[in-house]
Amino acid sequence: MSATLSTFLIDSFDSGSESINETLPEVLHAIREHLGMDVAFVSEFREGRRFFRYVDSPHPNPPIAVGGSDLLEDSYCQRVLDGRLPELIHDATSLPAARELPVTLALPVGAHVSIPIRLSDGRIYGTLCCFSFAPDVTLSERDLALLRVFADLTAKQIERDLRATQERQDIEDRIKAALRGNDLSIVYQPIVHLERNEVVGFESLSRFALQPARTPDVWFREAAAVGLGVPLEAKAVRLALQGCMHLPAPVYLSMNFSPETIMSESLDSILADAPLDRIVLEITEHDTIVHYTPLAQRLYPFRKKGLRIAVDDAGAGYATFRHVLNLAPDIVKLDISLTRNIDTDKSRRALAAALIRFSEETDSKIVAEGVETVAELETLRELGVIKVQGYLLGRPMSLEAASKLYREGLAPVLQSH
Repeated sequence: MSATLSTFLIDSFDSGSESINETLPEVLHAIREHLGMDVAFVSEFREGRRFFRYVDSPHPNPPIAVGGSDLLEDSYCQRVLDGRLPELIHDATSLPAARELPVTLALPVGAHVSIPIRLSDGRIYGTLCCFSFAPDVTLSERDLALLRVFADLTAKQIERDLRATQERQDIEDRIKAALRGNDLSIVYQPIVHLERNEVVGFESLSRFALQPARTPDVWFREAAAVGLGVPLEAKAVRLALQGCMHLPAPVYLSMNFSPETIMSESLDSILADAPLDRIVLEITEHDTIVHYTPLAQRLYPFRKKGLRIAVDDAGAGYATFRHVLNLAPDIVKLDISLTRNIDTDKSRRALAAALIRFSEETDSKIVAEGVETVAELETLRELGVIKVQGYLLGRPMSLEAASKLYREGLAPVLQSH
């Protein structure tokens, strides 16, 4: 094997970041040309058949094609595996065990090289094969060694892809279980108006009782990765809206929506009967928005009916500033990374002050998230923040506890400050 081709093979498979569908065709082509063969392919054995997964050939109508299959027993592959044929054949027509196979004359097969693709647990996935229509006496053990290296690298890549496929299937199964069952629930975290010393809203937060235990953001991220993000989010929002009906007006409910759900047809049915003047739709810093105009147009009729828009996690990253500039939100929520230790950190205070000043200029309101200490609360109050949420004011709670909190008022520690 030449040093150049060896390096090419290793580099093509080394990163592990690309799927086999991206790496293997290019490498298969390089090997076929290096050997001077007419057809190269990777096959998979399943249920007594040989399936052609990848095929490379310079001919416009090669004798085999991706997606095709044949009986494994009628193939060279099976006979190479059980030792009836050698891995390297210079002239198939001169070998009785090969000549008796109908494909030898039908294709025809001249020279043939075949190497098993063996997975780490010992299972045979299939084979890597190359053949030419004419005999080739120049093929050597070095060429066979080349294919062995390639077959080993291919096996590793196949295993990575099989693991990724299984992981995706596991995620789909988990998300579908959450969609079918009653293991998704909603808790409510109070949003407090400091000047009025009362709860004015709640943020709805999802909780999952399914195993393995995962935080809500992981559940939604995984759901989006397998194309189930909108259904899962729609279920969570509908559950939250059911709770909203039991919270007294004018308390509002703040809910997270991804751009994908906003742009989906589901949005209309989700919000069809919702009290829009009591709903705040939160878009987080983590949500990627490429084009803001379609999103703004989609939200416009709902905003005309009273729906408010909030940009969540402000101060956590650059994306929130783009959201603020392009969506003209009614509410800007300061991220916990900004409010934590704001009483002792000048940089945090300066950035918070800038965002507060910006909100004043743009007629948006500030809500500070993640407030956990009285010192943080007092610093935010001094900066002009009048709406806050966080563990100091109330942890996420059941709908019953949320209603009770609204009726009975805030804890003494807050009333004293």
